[in-house]
Amino acid sequence: MKSQSARRTMIRAAMAAPYLEREEEYELAVRWKEQRDQAALHKITSAHMRLVISMASKFRHFGLAMNDLIQEGHVGLLEAAARFEPEREVRFSTYATWWIRASIQDYILRNWSIVRGGTSSAQKALFFNLRRLRARLSQGADGVTGSAMYREIATALKVSEGDVALMDSRLSGPDSSLNAPLIEDESGSADRQDFLICDGPLPDEMVSSSIDDERRVTWLHNALDVLSERELKIIRERRLQDEGATLEALGSKLGISKERVRQIETRALEKLRTALLQTNNDRAAYVS
Repeated sequence: MKSQSARRTMIRAAMAAPYLEREEEYELAVRWKEQRDQAALHKITSAHMRLVISMASKFRHFGLAMNDLIQEGHVGLLEAAARFEPEREVRFSTYATWWIRASIQDYILRNWSIVRGGTSSAQKALFFNLRRLRARLSQGADGVTGSAMYREIATALKVSEGDVALMDSRLSGPDSSLNAPLIEDESGSADRQDFLICDGPLPDEMVSSSIDDERRVTWLHNALDVLSERELKIIRERRLQDEGATLEALGSKLGISKERVRQIETRALEKLRTALLQTNNDRAAYVS
């Protein structure tokens, strides 16, 4: 009740504020821009609060509190006042309309659903125009429905039919929590998230794989001790880097032929296999 009373008081005050003539509006805008005259700013914004209320009322069907929509519209009005350039000789109401609408729409997109939507201009156009276009196309005996409706809406808003279908499904149903119970009986309960399918490895598989990787690294590190300095350099350059060096490049770096590099690499790999086999027969498979 208090919020309704406050809104009525605010609406009455907005409607009672006098309209500004073009010359007076220009003078106030100049005073605010050049002198930061707070009294001038207050007079401009007060005179245009009816515009904020009118704009907010157009978005009341989104289910958000009217008071909140008006407050967000007022934020847009103040932003317009901060950016307005009176020397362009454009009426302030014309300029402010864009900022008021943008502020209200951004608030709706942030609060209409727990899932963030309207992150692109195409999605915003769909969100705020889909219902209106769908209602218009479905009117009458020859109303357009189904895929034909999606096609016409997509053409009108210059988006894909898939985007239209996706937004339509989002607007048609409420948000559902993953923690919402689906089954609840004497044996226990189950949430929506219990039925989500994950294609990734199970936790125990991830832990097992991590342990195995650590063991392989340790085994290989110990086996590398059997190599000579040049063999170790070739193995590191050729096998232990994301982009292994070519035989030719490595040969040029070491001052030997690429065939000699290949021979040393082959011998080094055989020494690694032998070292791993001496410790555990299964470990030889880690060297290739």
